[in-house]
Amino acid sequence: MNRVLIAGTSSGCGKTTVTLALLAAFRKRGLDLCSFKCGPDYIDPIFHRELMGLQTRNLDPFFLDTEGLNRSLLTQNGHELAIIEGVMGYYDGLGSTTNASSYEVALKTKTPAILVMQANGMSASAGAIMRGFKSFKRDSGIKGVIFSGLNDKMYPHMKKLAESAGLLQLGFLPKHEELVFPSRHLGLATDYDKAELQRRLGLLGELAERSIELDGVLELAASAPPLPELEPEPEKPRHRVRIAVSRDEAFCFLYEENLLALEALGCELAFFSPLHDVSLPQGAGGLYLCGGYPELYAAQLSANSSMLSEIRHAISSGMPTVAECGGFMYLHKRLDGHAMVGAIPALAFETKSLKRFGYITLRAEKDSLLCKKGDELRSHEFHYWDSTDSGEGFTAVKASGNTLYPCVHTGETLYAGFPHLFFPACPEAAERFAAKSQEYAAAHGFAASQGDLT
Repeated sequence: MNRVLIAGTSSGCGKTTVTLALLAAFRKRGLDLCSFKCGPDYIDPIFHRELMGLQTRNLDPFFLDTEGLNRSLLTQNGHELAIIEGVMGYYDGLGSTTNASSYEVALKTKTPAILVMQANGMSASAGAIMRGFKSFKRDSGIKGVIFSGLNDKMYPHMKKLAESAGLLQLGFLPKHEELVFPSRHLGLATDYDKAELQRRLGLLGELAERSIELDGVLELAASAPPLPELEPEPEKPRHRVRIAVSRDEAFCFLYEENLLALEALGCELAFFSPLHDVSLPQGAGGLYLCGGYPELYAAQLSANSSMLSEIRHAISSGMPTVAECGGFMYLHKRLDGHAMVGAIPALAFETKSLKRFGYITLRAEKDSLLCKKGDELRSHEFHYWDSTDSGEGFTAVKASGNTLYPCVHTGETLYAGFPHLFFPACPEAAERFAAKSQEYAAAHGFAASQGDLT
């Protein structure tokens, strides 16, 4: 697979805009593309999928080992070009280490990296930064640089500095007010005018065609070594059951890999909208309420009383349910003063600041839907809202190892909490969810095979 990783000197340096510009330009050239995102990010992949129609996966070394990262890349083998967008600064990982960084992804997948650098307000100092990034690790993998927010007048000077730092000079992306993309909480906003953003992407692609050395990027991507040959994964147990999965404007944060993991177990996914639908999909044996922005649609969610009542009844009747972050908030008695499902007798409220952000390991305090007491699940949290009762079914341990706190409401048929799960990192949890859902479906006389589901 021809592939390249778009790295950044820091968050906010322009790597997302450069990534979108490259994808737009190469799509205009007619290349068969796919994309990947480093780290626990939902929003950038949403843009890649919904605005460009690309197959997108997450490459997260906190959840995946070397084989897992390469196996994820191999799922898209056959495309002409894969563009991997980094996260934060290239070397930024857990604490002061490079663990779980974009650098670790590049290293373990042998992917050449292009550094995106915002050089405004600098001259010779930019050379020091480029040299520092390239030489910080002997095997840095950084091969080239693209400057963001630069103008034509300054680029010749930056080219010389890049050359002296031993980097390919792959062009620049000038600042353009019309091409600013809306953002919220460290990511692109999801409540956007799709037609308007398609127009901006078209302009961004044209700008990249003029100012970025696209042929040089393609040559660098072609220099990536072949992906390793891996043994086929063992056969999974099959669970013929329908899983209802939330998907609309309010509930849009969900790893595609989680859905693929459930499908690999034989589950049929039935998408529904807590905002717009009046009932759950017929014959569902399990319920997956993903994250998103329910707080932006609290009044509409509250007004959909038939859906609230049906989900409340489904959970009380024992339907296996996984509810993450926004989905967990939706299950509360009230969200920002609006009545919600009420399966969790607590209030969800805004805090104005980021709460419990980062990677964690969940240790089960008792047997529950997804695991047995003492089992561990790798997870992450990212939310500006909190609950008067976050649960105590698990103890969360920060990746640094020095912060512990209780979280998640659990039961024989329930996982409901702020932490997000990544099923490829905990396949046994997905299998337990699928098996329990099949049991529920059988007990309620629902179809036992996909061929009978209607």
